[in-house]
Amino acid sequence: PSPSGRRSEGPPTLQPPRRTVRPSPMGQQVRFTDELRSLAGAKWEAVINHRFTDALAAGTIDRDVLARYLVQDHRFLDSFVVLLSSMVAAAPSLAARIPGCQFLALITGRENTYFERSFAALGVDDAARESAPDTAPTVAFKALMRDAAKATYSEMLAVLVAAEWSYQSWGERVLPAAVQEPFTSREWVDLHSGEYFGSVVEYLRGLLDEAAATMTPAERAAVEVRFLAAVDIELAFFDAAYEDS
Repeated sequence: PSPSGRRSEGPPTLQPPRRTVRPSPMGQQVRFTDELRSLAGAKWEAVINHRFTDALAAGTIDRDVLARYLVQDHRFLDSFVVLLSSMVAAAPSLAARIPGCQFLALITGRENTYFERSFAALGVDDAARESAPDTAPTVAFKALMRDAAKATYSEMLAVLVAAEWSYQSWGERVLPAAVQEPFTSREWVDLHSGEYFGSVVEYLRGLLDEAAATMTPAERAAVEVRFLAAVDIELAFFDAAYEDS
């Protein structure tokens, strides 16, 4: 996230780890993360094609809807940082940790700055932010992230991949139609599209694909549960922005 909202800014494009694939019945190579996305099915499509994303890109999103969304999104930023930090600590090598550290710096720096600037632009003061109760999806996301942070390395990655890949998918979809102003709309699209963010998603997917090579059936099942839970919450989170508090 960035004060300027330029997608070209940010750490250098990451080099993803070796990914694990397996042959499909038709002889093509299928990545484990692609299998997870397929399992999410219609809910994945509902997330990346949600009306929130279209209105955001068009700059026509209702200010109250965007304000509710951002207040709630910022609520679980701390839990996301805990999850990402835990994944970095659990990663198997320095090479696997460095890109995660770079992304962590982005989240706690430029993205957090976007939130603060957006709250000011939308007229959301500290009192309003603190008085708004957590929505059910926010509660669920906090719990999922905190719980996954104490689970296996692969389960941590499952939640991270679901969250970041789904956002990259809608970000890239709406980018061609995204207006330049207001910055509250454009910068949120920019933060979830472009070369750098794409490299982050590929990095996370690559780590999970690599880990899949040594997973037991029980571990794969646990990863599927985490991934699908995250997709479910992403959809509910968008929906909740349209519900009056």
